[in-house]
Amino acid sequence: MPADESAVRRRRGPSMADVAQLAGVSGQTVSRVANDRLNVDATTRDRVRAAMRELGYRPNSAARALRNGEFRSIGVIVFELSSFGTTRTLDAIATAATISGYAINLLPVLDVTQNAVTNAFSRLDEQAVDGVIILIEAHTLDEAGVLLPDGLPVVVVDSSAHYDYPIVDTDQAQGARLATEHLLELGHETVWHLGGPPTSFAADRRRRSWEQTLIDHGRDVPPVLDGDWTSSSGYEAGRRLAVNDKVTAVFVANDQMALGLLRALYERGRAVPDDVSVVGFDDMEEAAHFWPPLTTVRQTFAEVGRRSVDALIAEIRAGEHHHAPVAVPTELIVRRSTAPPRPRP
Repeated sequence: MPADESAVRRRRGPSMADVAQLAGVSGQTVSRVANDRLNVDATTRDRVRAAMRELGYRPNSAARALRNGEFRSIGVIVFELSSFGTTRTLDAIATAATISGYAINLLPVLDVTQNAVTNAFSRLDEQAVDGVIILIEAHTLDEAGVLLPDGLPVVVVDSSAHYDYPIVDTDQAQGARLATEHLLELGHETVWHLGGPPTSFAADRRRRSWEQTLIDHGRDVPPVLDGDWTSSSGYEAGRRLAVNDKVTAVFVANDQMALGLLRALYERGRAVPDDVSVVGFDDMEEAAHFWPPLTTVRQTFAEVGRRSVDALIAEIRAGEHHHAPVAVPTELIVRRSTAPPRPRP
């Protein structure tokens, strides 16, 4: 190949015609292989793919999408990438999407405001996605000013927002009820609560369910202490709980804050579970290795991710919304951080 021709190819990239010439086939055959059509024999397919690899040829996905009417790409709008629940759910969504043959286009929203969420949709629309999964906990999504685009399939994960779109979520209320009833059944007079941020839908649902469970059982409802999901906030709140001798049982809105609470109780000389029983939420991998091993509520993030991707793909293919919400069940995992209360002298 002349040097000037090679230079031109490097600038524009290898074409389908280049692949066809190297593989000794027609351009139509290369197109069939690039689009995963079945009407190409295995030997020819292997030869075409070898030519693609040698030349560094990549099929034009945008052009293919225009022909097929589908980009095979899912946009994900996400807030607070650092939180445990968000990262696990996002990982599950990415895994489920990959298995289904879709790529993920991630767009973090740094400032959860009406304009920021609306702008995020606009940016994803420019990047040609088939649908969008929203993974934002903040109450911003429940405000009427956040406009979702017409005609674009959308699934909302972990939200109580009243939108005309499918919602997939862990059954937060069930999990909080399981945790609270477990402590009451052990014989504790009431259960204190270390909650997550008031702006979080998940924290709000867990708090409301804890409170309603106590009311249903005719128990006093203690004041709530709020954290920010971190172990340090759990420690600071735990220092206040640890000095209150009336506290014998605590339901914590996530495992990371429970870890901070365990430290605060230890420093105060209050044994877990002899003096205070503790239940967390999430069942993060480390929870089984806390000391004592933490009783907690297990969320099945893989199922949430799979269900959300399945719901979105169903919308993409059907061209219409399926409105029934999906609540993924939780499970109480009992370990050594809970026990009946120590008899009072």
